[in-house]
Amino acid sequence: MRSINKITSIFVLTVMLLFSASVQAQEKDDIVDVATDTDKLSTLVTAVKAADLVETLKADGPYTVFAPTNEAFEALPEGVLDMLLKPENKEKLVAVLTYHVVPGEVMSEDITKNMQAKTVEGSEAWVKVKGKKVRINNAQVVMPDVDASNGVVHVIDEVILPPSIEKALNGEKKSDY
Repeated sequence: MRSINKITSIFVLTVMLLFSASVQAQEKDDIVDVATDTDKLSTLVTAVKAADLVETLKADGPYTVFAPTNEAFEALPEGVLDMLLKPENKEKLVAVLTYHVVPGEVMSEDITKNMQAKTVEGSEAWVKVKGKKVRINNAQVVMPDVDASNGVVHVIDEVILPPSIEKALNGEKKSDY
């Protein structure tokens, strides 16, 4: 009788552990929550809120987000971040942020030597791998494969700009925005 009780207890404990693991898996954070919980992405979170993209990035996805660090935003030319965060430049901010998003889930192991990825913004970005280093355009992935319930986040060391914004930055004075 004791062995039946032990077997029953072990079975019940196993079922409880499996159920607990299943509940934890279902409670995985979405992309916005991952960014919010990562101190080095607070500027990105501020920009996502200013662009009204929170609900979009909380949607089912899946999405691959190349998330610039606070330092990456600070490295933009002087005044550019402030300019982008102004309400009248929301369209430009949305373009910059959606250029960091690729539809679907692309893990670092899925990236080939040189591949183009169509971004949500509409332009293509170069994603490449050399050795164990992954890059998107000129930005290096410094923290790959951060899993989220609706995709994956790759933290990068530079803000990448869509061609239209980059052309404007290089060809016009900042005051022209």
